[in-house]
Amino acid sequence: MNIIIAGAGKVGKVLVRQLTAEGHNLTIIDQNSHTLEGLVVKHDAIGVQGNCAAKSVLEQADVQTADLVIAATNADEVNLLCCLTAHGINPNIHTIARIRDPEYTEQIMTMRQTFPLSLTVNPEKLAAMEIERLLKFPGFLRRESFAKGRSEIVELRIDSKSKLKNVALMDMTGVVKCRVLVCAVLRDGQAVAPSGNFVLQEGDRIFVTAPTSTLAVLLKNLDITTRRVRRVLLCGGGRVSFYLAGLLEKDRISVQLLEKDRNRCLALAEALPETAVVQGDCSNQSTLDDLGINLCDAVISLTGLDETNMIVSLYAANQGVGQTITKLSREESISIANSMNLGSIISPKELCSNVIVRYVRAMQNQTGAAVSVHAIADGQAEAVEFQVDAGTPNCDVPLKELKLKQGVLIAGIVHGMQSEVPGGESRFVPGDRVVVVTGRRGMLQQLGDIFA
Repeated sequence: MNIIIAGAGKVGKVLVRQLTAEGHNLTIIDQNSHTLEGLVVKHDAIGVQGNCAAKSVLEQADVQTADLVIAATNADEVNLLCCLTAHGINPNIHTIARIRDPEYTEQIMTMRQTFPLSLTVNPEKLAAMEIERLLKFPGFLRRESFAKGRSEIVELRIDSKSKLKNVALMDMTGVVKCRVLVCAVLRDGQAVAPSGNFVLQEGDRIFVTAPTSTLAVLLKNLDITTRRVRRVLLCGGGRVSFYLAGLLEKDRISVQLLEKDRNRCLALAEALPETAVVQGDCSNQSTLDDLGINLCDAVISLTGLDETNMIVSLYAANQGVGQTITKLSREESISIANSMNLGSIISPKELCSNVIVRYVRAMQNQTGAAVSVHAIADGQAEAVEFQVDAGTPNCDVPLKELKLKQGVLIAGIVHGMQSEVPGGESRFVPGDRVVVVTGRRGMLQQLGDIFA
């Protein structure tokens, strides 16, 4: 497809990388010539320098023949105007806008007929929702949900005390005493598709498929603490903290929010009546101690600086905090973080990009398209959910008789309300949901693509 990406910031760069890898023709619009030139050369895309909301610039980007425009600049107003202008020039174009301001989000929902938007994405709100989900199962580093929450892929780290250390996967059921499937392992930064003989080692990060109802059993049998989170410290008063504090207030969780800027503190205190907003520096050890960081069930580092977030999370872990969650924005920070005890890593730009990529794939394949797409194993693999329909090949055939493409694993099947970890006799029929894991991102556009 012909896609215009307006804005080459954090989200824009991730989208360029992902959509180029999937074979789309990209035109990138940005006002920064240096940033634009680097992306154009690296990804063999077309670059247009200028204001993406201007009619002349969009016409130069050939919006007349484009299938989709994605407006991901740092300004909500520019993103809205870009999509409005693009739709005015080309009424058949699909439009996606990144909208971060809560006031605009509500306004767009109530005036959806006025704004010709196919999709809006809010990275900070997505991050807040993901963090809330992680707080409900403190033992997992990450959770990816499928089939309306009935099946999940969760991430665990094998540490020196783990019951799974030096255990072969074929013997894992005897340890965890429930049926799960390890669909990928990250070892020394490299993703591995493990066989039954694969032996887990200290430092491995494993990605486990299981029905949601099994997760609590899995944690209990691994002796991983799962007590309910009651007290949370949020470090940083940005948009993620605003959205997250609102969600946690509804969950009746005690929230302290630490922010340096006085005016921002006043605004947050007014908007979040049940949250204890404190003015102070997150990187100051005495401030954290005064707030009782060692008494918190979870510490979530959400400042605008990756370095500060990493330091706060490391200190929280050192103080015995049961769960730490760290927001990171830069790719280089994420690669460094994997060797550190930072708990769960949240990347708003990656969450946002995954939602957009799913929409793009749905545009390509109106029938049999991916229902959801999740990057796992530091982006070296992806888990894709499909709806089985009457035209899907090999329906009602035992999995042991199927020939799949190399590097493809059927990780879960959901029949109505029941989720199944598949075995050789398992089969799928129309109406089921199938979760597939592959090491080649973008390879699977439809469920039929998994077969050799």
